[in-house]
Amino acid sequence: MSLLRRMRDITVATLNEHLERAEDPVRLIDQYLAAQREQLQQSEKLYQQCVSHAAALRQQYLTALENKEKREHQAMLALKAGEEQMARIVLQEKLQAEEKSEQYRELYEQAKQSILDLDDELRQMKADYNEVADKRSYYLARMESARLQQRLHARMGGMSQDAAPRMFGRLEERVSDMELHARTLRDVRRMSRESYYAMGNPAVDAEIEALRSKLKQEG
Repeated sequence: MSLLRRMRDITVATLNEHLERAEDPVRLIDQYLAAQREQLQQSEKLYQQCVSHAAALRQQYLTALENKEKREHQAMLALKAGEEQMARIVLQEKLQAEEKSEQYRELYEQAKQSILDLDDELRQMKADYNEVADKRSYYLARMESARLQQRLHARMGGMSQDAAPRMFGRLEERVSDMELHARTLRDVRRMSRESYYAMGNPAVDAEIEALRSKLKQEG
């Protein structure tokens, strides 16, 4: 496992652990994303440096390989010309060029593999960045829901749940008192009238007696 991958795994694991305890997860995610952006920029610069270095190694490998082939051709011409000593000298240079080309070829292969590994790490880092950015949107929506719930509970808390029943209960009592008062007045008036007629009226009694006397005279 590469160093970049270990750093990425540690960073993501640490973020997930902190998110579980964070009072403001969005702020924590923003800090993480800022650090990730900087790390991505540095990794992309490193990638470009690796690509440039691999190109230089390839060029040195190809140059050494070309020199090897050239020296071999020169040695053959020297032998044809009967100059064996010259051919030996040229062949010595050919062996040196061959060794050099092999060394640069190995370095170039290593550089190509490093580029492939780094390219894979960059893709994974970008995927992690996008995943955390999506988490930011989720936690932001979650916090907004929590804030709205708090406001809703605060609003509902200001209105007691039994306020309406108590209000109608008091209204019922008041109406009942008014009805009782009206019935009491009605009963009192009725009793007064009954008492009045039961006791008699002297004026009415006198009129009754006068009518009776008149009836007797006519009869």
